[in-house]
Amino acid sequence: MFALVPLMSGCLFYKEMPVEYDYSYKGKFKKYKTFGFLDNQNKIQYGSVDEADMQYFIIKHMNFLGYKEKVKKPDLLISYTFFEDSLKFRGYLQPELDDWIKNPQTNLNYNSRSYDIDKGTLLIQLYDRKRAKTIWQGYSTEVYGEVDFKNGKDMRNVVRSILDKYQVFAEGFIEGEVQTESKTED
Repeated sequence: MFALVPLMSGCLFYKEMPVEYDYSYKGKFKKYKTFGFLDNQNKIQYGSVDEADMQYFIIKHMNFLGYKEKVKKPDLLISYTFFEDSLKFRGYLQPELDDWIKNPQTNLNYNSRSYDIDKGTLLIQLYDRKRAKTIWQGYSTEVYGEVDFKNGKDMRNVVRSILDKYQVFAEGFIEGEVQTESKTED
């Protein structure tokens, strides 16, 4: 009974934030097992959330999905950037990722949409290391409202909300073939 209290309390204080995501029709989503971080990360210290917090949230989510953190030659490289100023951003109108994975069609067109964002934006990207291409990106911006990036709780909720849009299990995880306990060098 008491073991459920910490688990449930984490869920009680979570508020899903408005986010968008896009993905590549060339992504091999069922083939990835490992992840790592790009070395040239922009140092994040915004509100009470810093780079260590960001990586902790990402590692926790990826481990939950069965991915193993790997330092050398991971399948996926993860990047995150906070844009405090305005930017022009291009997104896409696409089928939900889960639906596309069940029925992958590589001949679909990318229906782009442009955003002129005049406030802060957090962007998390997943790159296929072997193909050197972004396969997924999730983002949230103050333009959608309800987000205060200077508030540590909001920032944590934004990171979690973005990552919750990536619900693709690692190859072999459901079958019990993937171990996620530790980080490996090779």
